[in-house]
Amino acid sequence: MTRSERAPAQGSALEATESRKRPVAWMEWIATVSLALSTVVAATAVSIGIARADVFGLRADGDVAPLAIALLIGLLLLVMGGLTAFMASGPKGKM
Repeated sequence: MTRSERAPAQGSALEATESRKRPVAWMEWIATVSLALSTVVAATAVSIGIARADVFGLRADGDVAPLAIALLIGLLLLVMGGLTAFMASGPKGKM
């Protein structure tokens, strides 16, 4: 078999394997839906935990230090996430 006869045979084999693969868009859609569902489940679990702990129902004369610390940690995580997103969207440098 000459070189010119092998090329069409290899091309058709490549097309056959590519046609059996799932499209990338379908896999991205599945990942997006899974991420959205897990976010909803996590938010629900946190909401139930806050409701059961009754953190926001503290009396005015009670100890508010744990709530202040929790809010400070949450604010710190929020700032770190925002900074990470800001830095990731910047121009890419050489590595």
